[in-house]
This record gives sequence, C-alpha cells and structure tokens, in this order.
Amino acid sequence: MASPLSNRVLSEALPGDEGTALRVKQVLLVAFGVAALAVAAKIKVPFWPVPITMQTFVVLTIGAAYGLRLGVGTVLAYLVIGALGFDVFTSSSAEANGISYMMGSTGGYLVGFALAAGLLGVLARAGWDRSVGRMALALLLGNIAIYVPGLLWLGQLYGWEKPILEWGLYPFLAGDALKLALAALLLPAAWRMVGDARR
Repeated sequence: MASPLSNRVLSEALPGDEGTALRVKQVLLVAFGVAALAVAAKIKVPFWPVPITMQTFVVLTIGAAYGLRLGVGTVLAYLVIGALGFDVFTSSSAEANGISYMMGSTGGYLVGFALAAGLLGVLARAGWDRSVGRMALALLLGNIAIYVPGLLWLGQLYGWEKPILEWGLYPFLAGDALKLALAALLLPAAWRMVGDARR
C-alpha cells in the first residue's frame, strides 16, 4: 500500500492539512520563505572567485520543499516586496531598489528564481527530493532555469558582443556546485527524519 505521504512535498508532511489550519500554515510558510530569501540575499560568504550568497540555495530548497504553487507563490511574494522598494535583493540598497533595480543586470535571474522554484516543485512532487542522486539532478536543472533567463537578459541589456558568460556564469559555478551538493543532501535527509523516504 502506498504511503500517505508518497505523493506529497516536504511542507505537506508538516501538521495542518485542512481548513483554517492549512491556510495558516501556508501563510506562515510564505512569510518564512520570503524572510529566508531576503536574509540569504544579504549574507555573503567569502569564496573563490567571487563571494557567494545562499539565495539560490534557498530558492531551490523552497521550490522542492513547498511544491509548485506554494513555492512559486513564495518567490513571487518576495519579488513583489522587492518591487515595492524594500531592500531585499543581493545588491539593492536604500538608493537602488524597486522596479528600477529589478530591470538592471539581475532582472533575468530574478525571473529565473520563479521558474526554478516551479521546476523544483514539480520534480519534488514526482519524488525526486527523496534521493540524493535525483535531487542533485533536479537542482542542476533548477540552476539552469535560473541562468538561462539571467544570461539572456544580460545579453539583451548590454549586447552580445560583451563577455556575458564571463560576467554572469563562470564566476558563480564553483559556489553553485557547493550549494547544489548541500541541498542535494538536505532534502532527502529531511524526508528520512519525517520517516517517509519513498521506496
């Protein structure tokens, strides 16, 4: 017999499945996700060749843990808060924020955040978050979903004769590989804690 959690994402394994309790849980998860994204954007870890933030780690983890609708909804809520002028992005500030900041060089990556969260949500629903190997592949695909619109936007913004890959891809690959490995271990471990690893 199939496990009652076999078709669920991790957040659905938490208490609160019906009615008001479900709505309260979802609101709390969105609020927690938005706060985590904002904090992760501002924490820079010294690394080579460039410092890394944990923001893409949080985006991909939220997508996998929350599922398609709640994961994308959380990322969109974060983007709306940023669009309203709050200083929640990696390089935003009191002077550089809101829509004008979002239309700058990071705009495509921000679109990619929503795409990646949705993709991870779909793959997690299919059970990819229950094993390290499939989770690693899901995260790799999620990173691609972030980079493709990010690089396309950079090329459109600055011109394709510029070193777009040197600006927007190569410096971040080592840090992303480290974050990918961490997230690939985290989600299956969380499921083992729940006691419902898919057979």
